[in-house]
Amino acid sequence: MPQHYSAKTLLAVASLALAAGLTGCGDSKSRTLADADAQPDAAFERYKTRFIDSLWYYNPEWASGAGYHRYDSLLVVPTEGRRRTEAKMLKRRGTELADFKVEELSVNNQTDWRLLQNYVQSSRFYADTLRDWQWNPASYNVGASVGEILNGRYWPLDRRLRAISHKISHAPDFYAAAEANINTPTKEHTELAIRQNEGGLEVLGKALQDSIARSGLTAREKEELATRLATTRLSIGNYIRFLKTQVLPAGKFRSFRLGEDLFSRKFAYDIQSTYSAGQVYEKALAHKQELLQDMKRRTARLWPKYFPAQPMPADSLAAVQQMISKLSEQHATQAGFVEAVKAQIPTLVQFVNDKKLLTQDPTKPLVVRETPLYMRGSGAGASISAPGPYDKAANTYYNVEPLTGQPAAQAESYLREYNQYTLQILNIHEAIPGHYTQLVYANRSPSLVKSIFGNGAMIEGWAVYAERMMLESGYGGNSDEFWVMWDKWNMRVTLNAILDHEVHVKNAPEAAVVAMLRRDGFQEEAEARNKWRRATLSQVQLSSYFTGYTEIYDLRQELKKQQGQSFDLKSFNEQFLSYGSAPVKYIREMMLKKE
Repeated sequence: MPQHYSAKTLLAVASLALAAGLTGCGDSKSRTLADADAQPDAAFERYKTRFIDSLWYYNPEWASGAGYHRYDSLLVVPTEGRRRTEAKMLKRRGTELADFKVEELSVNNQTDWRLLQNYVQSSRFYADTLRDWQWNPASYNVGASVGEILNGRYWPLDRRLRAISHKISHAPDFYAAAEANINTPTKEHTELAIRQNEGGLEVLGKALQDSIARSGLTAREKEELATRLATTRLSIGNYIRFLKTQVLPAGKFRSFRLGEDLFSRKFAYDIQSTYSAGQVYEKALAHKQELLQDMKRRTARLWPKYFPAQPMPADSLAAVQQMISKLSEQHATQAGFVEAVKAQIPTLVQFVNDKKLLTQDPTKPLVVRETPLYMRGSGAGASISAPGPYDKAANTYYNVEPLTGQPAAQAESYLREYNQYTLQILNIHEAIPGHYTQLVYANRSPSLVKSIFGNGAMIEGWAVYAERMMLESGYGGNSDEFWVMWDKWNMRVTLNAILDHEVHVKNAPEAAVVAMLRRDGFQEEAEARNKWRRATLSQVQLSSYFTGYTEIYDLRQELKKQQGQSFDLKSFNEQFLSYGSAPVKYIREMMLKKE
């Protein structure tokens, strides 16, 4: 899933010299205040355009990710001076938004206003309070942005190479600023930074050099790019050595845990839910018990089929574990894992079409690929890299981390976790009709704001909802086997929210977290350890799945009750997706407004 589309992941921005040259970009008060003689919605529509223009100027890498490539050649240099410039800009944006009376806007524009306001407020929170630019060395990785440009298809190769050349010309300044920023980092993010920047060096290796060789660049341009490439590789190498020889040996680390106050505030900004972090935690605890009861009932029905000669254990959890272990024996091979993912996609497309669950767009390509090296190591075995609203025709990549090179025992544990049942559920979640489908719809949204400021809980929540919706529609033949494994899968989502809260708020240790995941989640050792790693590297994101799913499912059930026999699942799905990636609480307001 693309984490990807949030202001929270941005580094802070281009050089002060660039800022000095473009200070007029959307900042004039006379251009930004709502016109007194204009209709509120018309004035706000004009303002949104200026807001977004300014957004891309200040955040060129985010612009590139959204498919707006005007600033691809710029490298964000996160200096203290630039952070001050950003702070002044955000203050202006907040003042400008306050000029509009939100109650006078349409329901759609009220949502857009709240999304812009949340961006302004959360950006200040990230920069001034959370200050992750100090403690997360993995924030700094030139290779990632270069890789995205190199793999793009929106411009001819020569133009993309020129953009790369200009971008990496500032790599020494970028990494110098990164080293200056780092102050008492977490050990976990330091180790991740080393791994991902080593992957970044691979991006600047043979593939890029081959592209340069076959390009139409002049001899002088090729020589200049080769020099800049060598300098950039040296800068990355120096950064890696800095982390390995100075930061890690010094041992001066802060905890990766946020604590209750920061976690709750980050939850409010990132998730934008009707529920608080504490309420979601309590809901997840209750849902865990519901899932366990369902798994026990289905296991009792399945037991004679799979263990005809054995009495079922008196310990019902032990029986469920034994049943899951039996069902997990059927899985792909280590070498064929990525191909197994590819092979399932056409089946999902056909099922959605046959059941008329929503309208799909066959013109939007989905490409299953091995996860690029510079993206590996965060703990996400599969993810979606989708084109932004400006680049709608580009490929959507389904990134799958291959298992080749892993020890056989580790790979077997992973494959048992992603067995023939759960691998299909994973593909529903990541691809069809999950993330891939939702993001195709989001790019159609008439509101650019809703597409740009994608809400992670809505995006993840839709993917989880899609799993259940598919099974409820008959995918898997409504078998107890499939439902038991979905219960186990949905338990992951539920435990994600529980462990996220317990790790960052209640200081749960690794041993207790892994034991909970293995006992209550019936997870393989490798999966449980991997989830612990994710919890140490992210905060709040693990809560987004359960929160968004709960809100979407509750909304659907509410509308089914209201509409009775006239309720149509396809209409609900398509209407829900039509609002882009807005927070579920705002989509709910817009859908109920139409009732």
